[in-house]
Amino acid sequence: MQTQKTMLLLGCTSDIGLATAVAYGDAGYRLIVTARVPESAERNVRDIKTRTGAEVDLRALDILHIDQFEGFVDRLPVLPDTVICVIGELGDQQRAQRDVDHASTVMRTNFEGPALLLGLFAERMSARGWGTLVGVSSVAGDRGRASNYVYGAAKAGFTAFLSGLRNRLAASRVRVVTIKPGYVHTRMTQDMKLPSALTAEPDEVGRVIYRAAENGRADVLYVRPIWRIIMAVIRVIPERLFKRLRL
Repeated sequence: MQTQKTMLLLGCTSDIGLATAVAYGDAGYRLIVTARVPESAERNVRDIKTRTGAEVDLRALDILHIDQFEGFVDRLPVLPDTVICVIGELGDQQRAQRDVDHASTVMRTNFEGPALLLGLFAERMSARGWGTLVGVSSVAGDRGRASNYVYGAAKAGFTAFLSGLRNRLAASRVRVVTIKPGYVHTRMTQDMKLPSALTAEPDEVGRVIYRAAENGRADVLYVRPIWRIIMAVIRVIPERLFKRLRL
């Protein structure tokens, strides 16, 4: 009899987190999900259970409290087959320019915490001999832009970390997958005017994450392929021209 697989989702309160959990629940996975304040995720947990019938274990995790990471991992009932980090905070670029504490929170939430925790899981999985790590980064990290460079810088760091981790573990059976969603219709972007052709729905992102992690071979995946072309063009614009653009 095949043992039921387990997926750990870091960040259950987001729309992308909910959609990802549903995709894995539909596939028969046992789910462990986290939230900084577990009470804030209870509605999503009930939704996941109702829609998929999956077993869901909700646990507290604050991505800014790196001193608690070891204990969090040690207390898990099993070392998951797959760990997915969808934690992120867009923040306010204008505020981040004048408020160092806010800028620090954005950078640590999007880079430091996720990178260090996935690095810890990488060590445990490497010792076991297999596993899958998925980090949800952003196209904002492909090149710094005036409109969101604090968030973008953090995502650039996370993307680079995942690339280096993947390079180090390439000879092992531990996979490292980077997902770049592009625009997504979520609560985080509800006040933004987004182009429909470039904007994914949370359920679409959740399905892409599942397929990439469990059935795919891609290392870096843009949820909507058009973003790969767009960002390739943006990356090759000479800096002397790029600095004059308003993006």
